[in-house]
Amino acid sequence: VQLQASGGGLVQAGGSLRLSCTVSGRNLNLKTMAWYRQAPEKQRELVASITSGGTTNYAESVKGRFTISGNNANDMVYLQMNSLKPDDTAVYYCNIERFLWNGMVVASWGQGTLVTVSS
Repeated sequence: VQLQASGGGLVQAGGSLRLSCTVSGRNLNLKTMAWYRQAPEKQRELVASITSGGTTNYAESVKGRFTISGNNANDMVYLQMNSLKPDDTAVYYCNIERFLWNGMVVASWGQGTLVTVSS
């Protein structure tokens, strides 16, 4: 399984960006798809997640500003980020969790894409 994130960049406060993540793999039995972020000298944190059934979950700090979505084929996950703030500056990572044949859950990570929000 490979994940490739893209869409990061430099944007002014109040602007928008859309992150994309391509998920490569066959016969994935997905549990969740998610975006995490890690700011300098801070721990990685969950930004948003979406289950295979479409249930979404957001960090309090991004509710109402960010939207996570996926496609029907479950090979893409997006993060629409609006009203960006300098505090949103971080490396953003896409993540999937999937079920193995024995019921175990394993996680896979993309390489990260840098989002910088200037004030």
